[in-house]
Amino acid sequence: MEAYAIIDESDFPVVRIRFTGANSTDDNFQAYLDQNKACYRLGKKLAIIFDASKASIPSIRHQKMQADWLKENRKLMENYCAGTAYIIPNSAIRAVLKVIFSFQKQPVPYKIFEDEREAIAWAKQIL
Repeated sequence: MEAYAIIDESDFPVVRIRFTGANSTDDNFQAYLDQNKACYRLGKKLAIIFDASKASIPSIRHQKMQADWLKENRKLMENYCAGTAYIIPNSAIRAVLKVIFSFQKQPVPYKIFEDEREAIAWAKQIL
């Protein structure tokens, strides 16, 4: 199975999630959601940077799965996530993010950036 996203916790409490460009499947998208939740296992404040520079557009089904994940994990995010930064140079991917947030609002502060340097600076600032 080709990974939908790769999660890097080496700079914790800043967590980087890089979308690989692989098409979403039920298996790889569920693995991404499970790995995303695992970032909270330490019970410590964190900030997440989603790098969607290479992201493929997930199917509507997977967009809904993401929205459901946000709803199910709302309290976890409110308690431990200082905020999320999105690196999204592609306007189509920005539109997908708006669709996901129309299903379920983002429960923590977020900001969209065009490059990683600015996203990292913001993530460190909000911690």
